This record gives sequence, structure tokens and C-alpha cells, in this order.
Amino acid sequence: MNWLTDKLPEGFLGEFISGMLVNFEIAGLSILFGLVLGLLFTAALARGGIAKVAVSPLVALMRAAPTFVLMFFILNAIPRDATLFGYPFALSGAMIVALSLTPYSAAFVADSGLDAWRQMKTDSHEGALLFLPNITRAFFVLVMSSSAGAAIGVPEGITVILRHTAHLASLSDKLLIFAVGILLFSIPLQFGFFVLNRLRSKLALKAAKPA
Repeated sequence: MNWLTDKLPEGFLGEFISGMLVNFEIAGLSILFGLVLGLLFTAALARGGIAKVAVSPLVALMRAAPTFVLMFFILNAIPRDATLFGYPFALSGAMIVALSLTPYSAAFVADSGLDAWRQMKTDSHEGALLFLPNITRAFFVLVMSSSAGAAIGVPEGITVILRHTAHLASLSDKLLIFAVGILLFSIPLQFGFFVLNRLRSKLALKAAKPA
């Protein structure tokens, strides 16, 4: 372990862990915004009629919205000196990335929420509870997607890796930093996916059992 820390640039591990926390912050904001919008869409889709006709194309569009395009659109659409009701309204880089991921998040919540509502209609409470691990899984996907923030200089994990490797001449040293970054990202994500898959399997088995 001492050999590894000696090979890494000074301060890299601390900066990288701080960057990972930014990735989780972005994912948390995105899933929060997605829940607010997505559950409203779920209510409209479940209601049917004109509400469903109006919302269905919007959800489909949000499902396919390109994150990078949205990110740079938001970045350039809101001036740095923008105000709202007289108060500064400049968005942080993390908030811009979170907003660019919100369409995917909201569409996922709407789809999962509608499926949970249908399960409730058939009295399959375990099937409806799959909504929770599904949303948590989406959170972990958003953690990985939040690395898009590197393109606009958000100090998340990938940005930290790129900044440190830019000052290294040796390819082996660069590969070591990338390997450590992949490992540190993989540990919480793989553990989270493992727990979620176990939970999904148990709920799916209960939902499949006849009443």
C-alpha cells in the first residue's frame, strides 16, 4: 500500500475522493429532480385520456435527450450575471450537470412509477416495491453518467484524474492513476449493484408467488 501511495501524485487520493463525492452529489440532485417531475408524469400517464396523450411524447423525448447537448445548452443559455427576482441566479457546474441528467432521470421515474402503479392495481405489493431498488439503481447509473461534468471543468472524479495525468510524462504512471480511479469508483458501485440485485431478486420471487 505504501508503494502505491508513493507512486501516486501528492494529494491525488484526497482530491479524488472529494471528486467522487461531487459525482454522488450530482446524481442525488438529478434523482431528486427526476422524482419530482417523474411522479407527476406517472400520475398523468396513470390517469389516461388527454393527460396521457400530452405526457407520453414528452416522456419519450426526455428518455432520448442527449446529456452533452443539454449540458452545453444550459451552460450557454443562462448568463453568468443572470438574476431571478433581483437575486443572483448563476448555476454551479454541478447543478448544470444535474439538470442535464434530469430528463433521463424523470423519464426513468415515470416508467418505473407507472409499472409500480400497475402492480398496485393487481394487488402485487411486492412488485410495486420494486420501484425503490429500480430508483436506487438509476441513482448509481447517474453517478457514472455524472462524469460528463469533466467536459465543463466540474471538479468530479474524472476531472481529478485528467488533471493529474496531464502533468505526468510516463504512460505507466498515467495508467496507474486511471486504474486506481476505476477501482475506487467500482467498489461502492459494484457493492451497491450487488445489494440491489439481491433485493430485486427477493421482491421478484415474492411477486411471482400466487396469493
